[in-house]
Amino acid sequence: ISPVPPYSREQPIFTTRAHVFQIDPSTKKNWVPASKQAVTVSYFYDSTRNSYRIISVDGAKVIINSTITPNMTFTKTSQKFGQWADSRANTVFGLGFPSEQQLTKFAEKFQEVKEAAKLARDRSQEKIETSSNHSQESGRETPSSTRASSVNGTDDEKASHGGSAEAHLKSENDKLKIALAQSSSNVKKWETELQTLRESNARLTTALQESAASIEHWKKQFSACKEENGQLRTKIEELEEQCNEINKEKERNAQLSRRLQELETELQDKELELEELRKQGEIIPQLMSECESVSQQLQAAEEKNKDLEEKVRTLRTEVEESKHRQTNLKTELKNFLDVLDGKIDELHDFRQGLSKLGVDN
Repeated sequence: ISPVPPYSREQPIFTTRAHVFQIDPSTKKNWVPASKQAVTVSYFYDSTRNSYRIISVDGAKVIINSTITPNMTFTKTSQKFGQWADSRANTVFGLGFPSEQQLTKFAEKFQEVKEAAKLARDRSQEKIETSSNHSQESGRETPSSTRASSVNGTDDEKASHGGSAEAHLKSENDKLKIALAQSSSNVKKWETELQTLRESNARLTTALQESAASIEHWKKQFSACKEENGQLRTKIEELEEQCNEINKEKERNAQLSRRLQELETELQDKELELEELRKQGEIIPQLMSECESVSQQLQAAEEKNKDLEEKVRTLRTEVEESKHRQTNLKTELKNFLDVLDGKIDELHDFRQGLSKLGVDN
């Protein structure tokens, strides 16, 4: 049911949008959201009752229906949040605005409406006091006029005037009793409302103190979070430096890996060369045995081949001492083979000559 029926004389005088909260009734400290999103919050003025209300509706649910009284106070607790206590609703309302300017406008309108409500209350009290004074003056004037008429009139006039005066006095007394009863009821009503406002002020003071304590608590937590954030930033910078060092190490490792692969390739090439040299070295004993057989066959030519045998012995010594000189050995072996070929050719020629000589003989 809407708090503002279509036939009501209440009219909106200010409208804004905000997130609505209510104080937790159990803890009186934490805020409970009354709306899932920003809703319309409006000030309404009732011309018949000369009163002001703050009303907000979320769909079909009324989340704010607060009549503004002169004793209410709207408090800004942050740049975008404000609150006020409603003793009749026995709660504290909070509004979260999108900007500080909207909060300021709402607070100014609250103060303006509060002053208007105070002025309306003062005027109503003046009317009550004025009507009460008029009733008392009429009650005091009636007996004197009655006495004056009874003294100056005749006996019939006295009787007639006496009856009408008594009836008038009775009606005035009835009016005075009604006015006094209304005054008494209004006094009790104002006393009750004053007590309610005092209790509301006490609750609001407690809520403000708790809010101030909560603000201090949040300030401390914010300082702690700020300090922790600084530490985290320092740690992040250190981690970034470590990451840079790690990246540099990765680059160096990549370079070393490439260099290692190159060295492995070179090592494989060297191993192949060494294998070839080993294969060539295996041929040398065969050549040596052939040389021995040739030396046995060439005993007759020992004197001519002394230089050659000296070179062969030198070559054997060099082969046994170091395999690292295989390249030089290959060269020397080639030279040796050349010389050997020459000698073989000479021996062949010599053998042919001997065979010819044997044939001739």
